[in-house]
Amino acid sequence: MGLTVGQIADYLESLAASSRAAEWDNVGLILGDRSQIVRKIVTCLTVTPSVVEEAIEKQVDLLVTHHPMLFRPVQKVTAETPQGRAVWHLIRAGVAVYSPHTAWDNCIGGINDQLAGRLGLVDVRPLRPFDRGKNVKLVVFVPENNLAAVMDAVFAAGAGIIGNYRECSFRLAGRGTFFGTENTNPTIGERGRREEVEEWRLEIVCPESRIDAVVSAMRQAHSYEEPAYDVYPLRPEPTNVGEGRFGRLSQPLTLRTLAEQVKQALHCPGVHLVGDPRQTVTQLGIACGAGAEYWREAKRKGCDAFLTGEARFHECLAAAAEGVALILPGHYASEWLGVERLASLLAQQFPLVDVRCSESDRDPLLWF
Repeated sequence: MGLTVGQIADYLESLAASSRAAEWDNVGLILGDRSQIVRKIVTCLTVTPSVVEEAIEKQVDLLVTHHPMLFRPVQKVTAETPQGRAVWHLIRAGVAVYSPHTAWDNCIGGINDQLAGRLGLVDVRPLRPFDRGKNVKLVVFVPENNLAAVMDAVFAAGAGIIGNYRECSFRLAGRGTFFGTENTNPTIGERGRREEVEEWRLEIVCPESRIDAVVSAMRQAHSYEEPAYDVYPLRPEPTNVGEGRFGRLSQPLTLRTLAEQVKQALHCPGVHLVGDPRQTVTQLGIACGAGAEYWREAKRKGCDAFLTGEARFHECLAAAAEGVALILPGHYASEWLGVERLASLLAQQFPLVDVRCSESDRDPLLWF
């Protein structure tokens, strides 16, 4: 039995959790059967007609594309449109499609971190940190024979998530006592006398917004009439996960010199600059792709310059007016390193699968 689409999708989810993608995005498994066996994977930036042809010709089982297909609601899939033809041909050939997109842009080790690493930034932090929300800790005391049922119930209700990890808990053995009055019907022991029971102290983190549902699920699964439990508030922790990145250059550079380093690091033929090429850059903001909207966050974080793939004309004017230099290597160049990195990670994780980058995926913009 070989590896399945579902197993590989689960690994990709562990790298870049879909829950961290932008609300408007369409990420995860987009086409395919989770039970399908995978022998060949191709990573690409975008599913273009040439990539579809390549996947079918090479009998690829899974396409991992950065940019998602079926980005907007679809009512018809026919060969009368480019997107319809792509979907139709891939389905007929049995090629599954997975897209991590903005989840991969912003996760730890994702594209923005890779850009920061290639440019040697230090003290790297998110431009827009994710709001983790408030968490609480549920502590409940459970007998051994009821422990698994209670854990399953609270996990299913939304407790036990820490970052990209699920079903997290801690337990400690101890002894509990209780005295049931005449109005009780104890699960263990008898009413009218004090009982001592071997129990587990079970501790589980839970979002404050889910605690009522989690406590309700715990009560339903618990064997005791009156489970003993506590709910403790937790202090919010600062997060190093979020959208975009900013950091300090290892040494100040002129904008011109930094642009040359960007060209070398991203293997691109040129970059567009907004600003005086002679100005000094000490701190740089980053957002891959079409991330011009983030330059204002970069300015608030004290950045002298901001790197993104592309920017609209009026955004360039606005950044220049605010004294923020822009470095624009192109959408393709700012994200292709993430395509290569995914291929490398998948090859390491699944050595029996043939994994490679697309040979036909190209930047549609040519430099002359």
